[in-house]
Amino acid sequence: MTTPDAAAGPSPAPQRIEVIAVTGLGEVRPGDDVAALLRAAGPLLDGDIVVVTSKIVSKAEGRVRHAPDRAKAIEEETERVVARRGDTVIAQTRHGFVMAAAGVDASNTEPGTVLLLPEDSDASARRIRAGLGGRVGVIVSDTFGRPWRHGLTDVAIGAAGVRPLDDFRGTADSYGNQLSATVTALADEIASAAELVKGKLDGVPAAIVRGLAHLVTEDDGPGVRPLVRPADEDLFRYGSRDVVFARRTIREFSDRPVDAAAVRRAVAAGIAAPAPHHTTPWRFVLLESPETRTKLLDAMRDAWIDDLRGDAFTEQSIAKRVRRGDVLRDAPYLVVPCLVMEGSHTYRDDRRNASEREMFVVATGAGVENFLIQLAVEGLGSAWVSSTMFCRPVVREVLDLPESWDPMGCVAIGHAAAPPRDRAPRDPDDFILTR
Repeated sequence: MTTPDAAAGPSPAPQRIEVIAVTGLGEVRPGDDVAALLRAAGPLLDGDIVVVTSKIVSKAEGRVRHAPDRAKAIEEETERVVARRGDTVIAQTRHGFVMAAAGVDASNTEPGTVLLLPEDSDASARRIRAGLGGRVGVIVSDTFGRPWRHGLTDVAIGAAGVRPLDDFRGTADSYGNQLSATVTALADEIASAAELVKGKLDGVPAAIVRGLAHLVTEDDGPGVRPLVRPADEDLFRYGSRDVVFARRTIREFSDRPVDAAAVRRAVAAGIAAPAPHHTTPWRFVLLESPETRTKLLDAMRDAWIDDLRGDAFTEQSIAKRVRRGDVLRDAPYLVVPCLVMEGSHTYRDDRRNASEREMFVVATGAGVENFLIQLAVEGLGSAWVSSTMFCRPVVREVLDLPESWDPMGCVAIGHAAAPPRDRAPRDPDDFILTR
């Protein structure tokens, strides 16, 4: 992981720090000036770091919702569901934080309301810092659970004027061993220390951490962005019970570009699927050129219109049906999975030859499903559309594919324009026959 602070080198360890509760702030209301409340509570010294719980920041910024349905608020704040067990949802927010209930909190707020995270916690920290004046740092904190460990702890979800990380990579310990992976989350450590005097039920929403002036920067700095692990470095992006359920059909995409390397990692997952006779029946055609995508979709549209006219559909009905292909036109990236029968067996009768092909089709479907699941793990939305199967000669001609390659639909790929809705529940018993 590279960070904006890597060049600065590790900070010296202080011999003594103080953590001081800030009391007397009172109930914070929408529109209140958090910095003014903190100034009124007592003086700050040069180099102090003020840690403010996100709850009072959210209240001041009007991030309060009346919540007869908390689940709806969680859904609206969720960028991606990471794991779900019963009523517990672990979700990624638009900020990149992975936390319970997407940070929607029903504690320390009036009954019938919930608090949402600040819209931009780094911006909130910058505003508070500017309002405090002087050479101080500000951290906005919230409570996170942690994989593999019981209990909660506070971490930084916003920061200004505070060095967020200490990078020890490339240095040596007292035995001369080179450190290759040690990057300390300073902002999280400070937030956690402050929680020791704030408490959960004591009504103390802020604390001053004194003695870490060497971590206070002149400018606002990068905030907490360096602390958020990007998707391609996340080895535990989904809970093991939820990986398959991460795949959702996405039909509306944002303008964010698609990382071609992520698509290639999804192809690697696709070709890990089971296949007959130790064959490799999958090929994935990546349409990375906008011109090629448009040329293919235009040719497929024309072929589709010819078919529909031959079926005696009206022009109005044809136009309506053709619009179904917009999901492919609106997607920033397309992939055409193909079936190849290399290594298949030939029999003397049609029955077994048909079964042989079906076996390869099933294997190709398994590869496509692996591909779709890995796209979801990479944070990409997708929609499998069958259209290329209905005009295979056209697809092969436009894409200059061998005659032996059978297009098996088309996958639209991009970043979801909005979080997908939950699936309607299905009872597995409805799909099981026991003998």
